[in-house]
Amino acid sequence: MTRQDYGRIAAALRTSLALLISAVLLALLIRFAPADPRLVEIVELSARILLVLAVGLAILRLGLLSLDRRLARLDLKAADNLNARRRATRLTMVRRIWVITISVFVVAASLTAIPGARQIGLSLFASAGIVGIAVGIAAQPVLSNLIAGLQIAFTQPIRIDDAVVVEGEWGWVEEIGLFHVVIRIWDLRRLVVPLKVFIDQPFQNWTRETASIIGPVFWHLDYRAPLDAMREKLKQIVEDSPHWDGKVVVLQVVEAEERTIQVRALASAANSGAAWDLRCAVREQMILWLREHHPEALPRLRAEAEISPPPSPG
Repeated sequence: MTRQDYGRIAAALRTSLALLISAVLLALLIRFAPADPRLVEIVELSARILLVLAVGLAILRLGLLSLDRRLARLDLKAADNLNARRRATRLTMVRRIWVITISVFVVAASLTAIPGARQIGLSLFASAGIVGIAVGIAAQPVLSNLIAGLQIAFTQPIRIDDAVVVEGEWGWVEEIGLFHVVIRIWDLRRLVVPLKVFIDQPFQNWTRETASIIGPVFWHLDYRAPLDAMREKLKQIVEDSPHWDGKVVVLQVVEAEERTIQVRALASAANSGAAWDLRCAVREQMILWLREHHPEALPRLRAEAEISPPPSPG
C-alpha cells in the first residue's frame, strides 16, 4: 500500500473514531453523573446509536476504499481493454450495492436500539422480512431497475466504455448507475436510459466480445467503375492510416441497381472511435481519387435521344 492509501484509511477512520469517542463519553456521563432517569435513557440511547454508526461507517469506508483501489488499477484507455471494462462494470455495481447493503444494516441496527422501533429493526434483519418487502414492491419501477442492475452486473450485456446503439443513437457507455445508464453520444450529448431497457429491449453492442470492430463504407458508382484499381487504392489508404489494425480490408460489389452499383469496403480498427475515423478517411480519399483519376466511375444519368431530320420544303 502507498502513502496515499494509508492517508485515505486514516481519513476513513477519523470520523468513525470521533463517533466512537462520543459514544464512550456519553456512557461515562451516564455512569458517573447520575441525572433524571428520562435524560439517562436518552443519553444511553444516543450512545448506542453512535456506536452503531461508528462501526457501520468504518466498515462502509474500508469496503469502498478496497473497491476504489481495484478500480484505479484498471487501464480503461488500453487498445484491448475488454477485461478491464468487464471488471470495472462489476466493481462499479458492487460498489453501489455495498453502499445500499451497509446502509440498510446500519439503519436496522440503529432501530433495534430504540425500544419503540426494535421490532422494525429486527424485521429488516430477518430474511423473511426482506423477502416480504421485495415481494410487496416488486411491481415498482425502482425495484425493477435495481434488479436489472444486478442482472447487468453479473451477465454484463453492457460494460463501461462499450460502444452501443440505443434508441437510434450511437455512443459509449459512460456510467452504469443503480437505476439508469448514461450513454455518451458521439457529439458529446448524454442519453440517460433506464436499466430495464437493456434487459427488456434489443440494442446493439459493438464491443461485446472485443474492442476490435469492422467499419463499412458504401459508394454508389457507375457501372464503369474500376473495381480492381479501387481495391488497390483501398489497400493503400488503410495501410497509410494509423487507425487500421492490419486485419481486414475488403472491397466488394454488394448491389447492382437500375442506374448504379453499390460498392462496399470493409476495414477493421482497434476500437469504435478509430473505426469511425478510418471510415471517414476511406470515404473521402476514395471519392477524391475517383473524381481525379476516374471521373467516369461517378454516378451519371444516361438518356437516349432520337433526332428526326427536318421536313423538306416541298
